[in-house]
Amino acid sequence: MYVIKDMPAQIPQADLELLSQVETATVGHWRLFGFMDRAIQPLLPGRRVVGTAVTLAIAGADSTLLHHATGLLRPGDILVVDRLGDDKYACWGGGVTVAAKAAGAVAGIVDGPCTDLTEIQESDFPMWCRGLSPITTRLYDLGGGMNTPISCGGAVVMPGDAILADESGVLVIPANEVHAISEEALRRQATSRTREASIREGEKLGAVTGASAKVLAKLAS
Repeated sequence: MYVIKDMPAQIPQADLELLSQVETATVGHWRLFGFMDRAIQPLLPGRRVVGTAVTLAIAGADSTLLHHATGLLRPGDILVVDRLGDDKYACWGGGVTVAAKAAGAVAGIVDGPCTDLTEIQESDFPMWCRGLSPITTRLYDLGGGMNTPISCGGAVVMPGDAILADESGVLVIPANEVHAISEEALRRQATSRTREASIREGEKLGAVTGASAKVLAKLAS
């Protein structure tokens, strides 16, 4: 059985531009949820992408719905694939990469392995996944869900959520929180740059962060 719902509203471009300046690790300093499992890693180094989540849930050795879904993608979308616990079959390879990029998608995220690393690299298409596998899926026509709530790397992903993915990991943000989270992250990044500049000029990290004061206070008590 297939459950295919309408394509979600896309995140406003102004919010995406703001989010594109944010590092996932900055948000990780204060936010403890929305992050995918750290085993979901980038196949292309040094990339940061932002976009609107289009969700997919497919099981086991079947990728029929994935092939169909690539034809529905829009510029700016990120296809997020819930493999429903499967970690054996690679549903995403060179052909899916070419199709997703041709549709204008900016990245793919798979809670499982991919294949055809060289073709993904040659396509210059950012991918996050749980490593590689030579065992691929087939068109078994078993069904699945598109634009339904999914779980990817332990994080809940709703269709239309914002995705921020970089070399440190993948973060899912509800659309109505993107602006506020981005502004807070950029404020913290600016503070961090100022702190690092003072350390380069000779100040000690512990003094700047307050860590040394805490240690010395404990030693004196």
